[in-house]
Amino acid sequence: MNTKTIIAVILVALGVVVLAYSGLSFKTPGKPVNFLGIHVETTDTHFIPPAVGALALVGGIVLLLVNPKRAT
Repeated sequence: MNTKTIIAVILVALGVVVLAYSGLSFKTPGKPVNFLGIHVETTDTHFIPPAVGALALVGGIVLLLVNPKRAT
């Protein structure tokens, strides 16, 4: 398997997962807040919309189907 095929398979898999869950949301650690001696941990929420999953799926399929032209 070459690099193009591996990237295409990863894009297709991620696209299917995002579409299956109608978008993905995940949390990352945010900035800690110290106020009057109180320490509060925060989180940031991120959302991947289904449209991005559809684009990844289509892009992966196109990569799998397109054959490069070889110079002879």
